[in-house]
Amino acid sequence: MPRSNDPSGTSRIQDVDMKLEVVVVPVSDVDRAKEFYGRLGWRLDQTPPGVVQFTPQGSGCSVQFGPNLTPAAPGSAKSYLIVSDVEAARDALVAAGVEVSELYHIGPQGPVSGLDPERRSYFSRASFDDPDGNTWLLQEITTRLPGRVEAAATSFASVSDLAGALRRAAAAHGEHEKRIGEADANWPDWYAAYMVSEQAGTELPT
Repeated sequence: MPRSNDPSGTSRIQDVDMKLEVVVVPVSDVDRAKEFYGRLGWRLDQTPPGVVQFTPQGSGCSVQFGPNLTPAAPGSAKSYLIVSDVEAARDALVAAGVEVSELYHIGPQGPVSGLDPERRSYFSRASFDDPDGNTWLLQEITTRLPGRVEAAATSFASVSDLAGALRRAAAAHGEHEKRIGEADANWPDWYAAYMVSEQAGTELPT
């Protein structure tokens, strides 16, 4: 095997894909936690005995809990759930009987009540706890920061995410047609360029 010219090994490790598969959540009562996460509508996966695994809708990463899976104290976990519409996500959770905080956004001095006035990605949030006090923070993201998503890897995890992206593209395309002063017959290409750019965090078409 040829020796690497990179003594730190950085170039080699960057070539290894490492996909986050499971996050372990510390709970004190497995049955109670199982009822709660099932109420969220998350998929209950087949697992070895003693392990309970749920996967949120549209997520490539799952949640596990069970006896002796982690020495962490129950209630000590805090995780983020990314949603394309935090209002709709909060309404769905409340309808399922989950106690969710009011919507808030991050201002210059910290949290401020209500949605971000400009509805910017990463700013609007809500949160809820499981029965042990583990916190789940809902964060609305529609446009990723540059470099977070490869443009060639654009994908949508659910029908609702795709529909939301199409609605935003349609609204932006309407503004585009106003600017050019005529109907744009090439709208499918424009939509595609907008949706890929939005997800990758690159410059949007105008």
